[in-house]
Amino acid sequence: MPLQDVSVKIDLVKPVGLVGLGKPLILAEKAGDSSIKTYSEIDAVKADFPVTTEAYKKAAAIFAQENRPANLAIATYDPAGVPANTAVDAVSKYYDQDWFFLVTADAELSDQLAVADYIESKKFKMYATRTVDTESRNAFKTKDYDYVIDFYHPTEGEHAEAALIGEAGSQMVGSITWKFKTLKGITPIDVPADELALIHNDGAIAYVTKAGIPQTSEGIVASGEYIDVMHGKSWIKTNIETSIQKAFADNGKVSFDARGIALLDGSVTTVLQQGFKQGIIAIDGDNNPLYTVTTKAREEMPAAERAQRIYNGLSFSFELAGAIHEANIKGQIAA
Repeated sequence: MPLQDVSVKIDLVKPVGLVGLGKPLILAEKAGDSSIKTYSEIDAVKADFPVTTEAYKKAAAIFAQENRPANLAIATYDPAGVPANTAVDAVSKYYDQDWFFLVTADAELSDQLAVADYIESKKFKMYATRTVDTESRNAFKTKDYDYVIDFYHPTEGEHAEAALIGEAGSQMVGSITWKFKTLKGITPIDVPADELALIHNDGAIAYVTKAGIPQTSEGIVASGEYIDVMHGKSWIKTNIETSIQKAFADNGKVSFDARGIALLDGSVTTVLQQGFKQGIIAIDGDNNPLYTVTTKAREEMPAAERAQRIYNGLSFSFELAGAIHEANIKGQIAA
């Protein structure tokens, strides 16, 4: 992560300028020194990666979607070069750059798992991969990843995971669930209900037809948690860190007393209120947002922490809005 003086830890308890977090990064093999570059149109990608390359195909799938991101980045690594000669080397080198969703273009399964391990260890950004059989699905399922999206799509030549990131990744965090999404250029697979249940049990999603509409079958990460939950959690974390870091920078001094503590309280509350407006945070029956912000007064803090100018007295909690993915409806016909 970039340099900062603020750290936010969110424990997900069940039941219970802002950063957008939508830009994709494609990792691709390319001879020469490792580099990273941002593209806003597919024609610009073609100038650096021929249409026959996996990098171009992933980018094309992203840019083809109705709700495509404004831009994407491609980072390269050279298997014959140094020092970035693997996908993990590249993602490590560019982790702090401006991107959130990762897609790999040329990595084999073992390399994909290594990338997934790295992303999971950071517990912030997300990696979307495509699996094509039970073996590859299980390879991700056994790791129980919270930050990895496994899109099972055995159709050759179609990049379902890239299309999903292109369609859903850049929409306002909290405003959508990742289930029910229609993807351009992706063909639904024909699977019976029991097989689809096995796919979901493996922590993967698929692209199917329901009620005549092509759509994503679920919206989960490999652990079974929901993608929008993990995306929302990262959004809250980074925006609170950014908001408080900005409060430190914009004020001559944030005093260790009621004035400074109130400033930090207000910074956190502003982010949570925006999270509520976006649909990340739930409301109660009276339409009040279900979050709390708690602070401790100066006199409640240990003298040693005051001397070191470290304030550990602020905490918050919220209830996730979630989404409805199924409905069981009872009806009655009068005689």
